[in-house]
Amino acid sequence: MSDINKILITGRLYREIGEALESKISKEILCLPEDKVTEKELRCADAYVAFKPTDNFAFYNIKWVHALGAGVDGFLFGRQWKKDVLLTRTICSFGKKISEYCLSYILSDLQHHREFKKNQQEKLWKQLTPASIGSQTILILGTGVIGSEVAKSLSYFGAEVIGVSLSGKTVNYFNRTIKFSDVQEYLSRVDWLINTLPLTESTQGIIDDNIFKYLNSAGFINVGRGSTLNEKALLKALVNNNIKIAILDVFPAEPLPLESELWSNSNIIITPHISAITDVDEAVECFLNTLTGIESGETNLKNKVSIKKGY
Repeated sequence: MSDINKILITGRLYREIGEALESKISKEILCLPEDKVTEKELRCADAYVAFKPTDNFAFYNIKWVHALGAGVDGFLFGRQWKKDVLLTRTICSFGKKISEYCLSYILSDLQHHREFKKNQQEKLWKQLTPASIGSQTILILGTGVIGSEVAKSLSYFGAEVIGVSLSGKTVNYFNRTIKFSDVQEYLSRVDWLINTLPLTESTQGIIDDNIFKYLNSAGFINVGRGSTLNEKALLKALVNNNIKIAILDVFPAEPLPLESELWSNSNIIITPHISAITDVDEAVECFLNTLTGIESGETNLKNKVSIKKGY
């Protein structure tokens, strides 16, 4: 790839990232809000840096697109990608942040936080015995950077952690990994199901009745992508007690529409896509590391996206 000289930065954090980069690289940097990006700026850019494409996005002369989040479905899902354009993503400590998010809600449930809060309001002294994470069997959909970091944290506390991927290839921190085609035989003994899958053509709506109906009062956490989940199937699973509690951080439409049934379900906890928020320092560090790798001719960038796979 030839040198990157003109970098267009847009979307949330565009100003802060631009200011941080000015003293670190000798490049022409243009920072604009999404609604101010015109064809002129897109045509001039060698690199495009953002959380998602602008509505008028086109490749023109762009050689490199760098996503400021871990998910890249905004760039790839339902779009035709220009084959000679490099796509990279921001990963950094996202896996650690998401593992802490998952751990917090699992501990809250095992320690009966909701029950004790309710009992306090009713001035009821009633002992409940907390359970240990080490007693839990946890199945994680997706064994990539984020899934394996979640497995690392949970396995540290002694949980049995099963990973699910298309290949079933062995990955560190999982007690075992299985193919997605074999997942149903494990679901009946799972205490928690955690989704870290990206959104691709093959994962859209993949978590549905064919998953939920085999669960037995399990907890469900979605930190992958909202559109991988069939929400109607989830609501049905809650009614049937296949799922006892659902913690949802991602949704097909964000913000979650006011008319969504998810808001009013007492067994659903909704968070506004905060399990791994990109901060300026990490965004800048990851961008600079990637830029250095590109300009030094590195071909095996750890955050390079496979266009074919979609992640």
